Amino acid sequence: MKKKNTRIILVDDEPDILEILEYNLTSEGYQVAKAKNGLEAIKKAAAWEPHLVLLDVMMPEMDGIETCEQLRKNPSLSDLIIVFLTARSEDYSQVAGLEAGADDYITKPIKPKVLLSKIKAILRRFKNNDAKNPVVEVGDLLINREEYKIVYQSKDLILPRKEFELISLLASKPNKVFERGEILEKVWGNEVVVGGRTIDVHIRKLREKIGDHHFKTIKGVGYKYVV
Repeated sequence: MKKKNTRIILVDDEPDILEILEYNLTSEGYQVAKAKNGLEAIKKAAAWEPHLVLLDVMMPEMDGIETCEQLRKNPSLSDLIIVFLTARSEDYSQVAGLEAGADDYITKPIKPKVLLSKIKAILRRFKNNDAKNPVVEVGDLLINREEYKIVYQSKDLILPRKEFELISLLASKPNKVFERGEILEKVWGNEVVVGGRTIDVHIRKLREKIGDHHFKTIKGVGYKYVV
């Protein structure tokens, strides 16, 4: 994914933050659009179909959590990467953001160079994931990476990006126990720090959608997908 072809929407109700982020991202060659609230972000995303949305949590009219949920309901944005900007004291927002379908979060304040590095890592991670075997079929589950599609028991499922990547990893080798560190590295990338509950939140979501019996917890080790 070349920078000049990468579209990013910045969403924040503070004009100064938007200007700083826009300056640094455009200087790196990214295409950038801005939105001052969630409602505006949803409209721009539908029209522009960005690759990534960098989303503040605390905003008027519609906060980041609800905005994320609405973006995830748009089928044309199934490949969209959503990253939250959260204050260091907002641990609850990080969990809520993951629950809402966010792919990752970045804590602020953050230096521009560090932010750019993290964004590059996130974009690179998803690009590498897309190059994997495009179709995986395990029992009643079919995963088509090219179409970003999940079919379970003949029913189409639309999953947030991280849930999609997690089920793709676990189902790629049924009954293999994936250690937590390996899951974090392959799904979230070892260049981005995520909270300890991140995997648990996404596994719980997958259990609700695909069935608890498919996901076995190996206490103190990790998880495996059971056919």
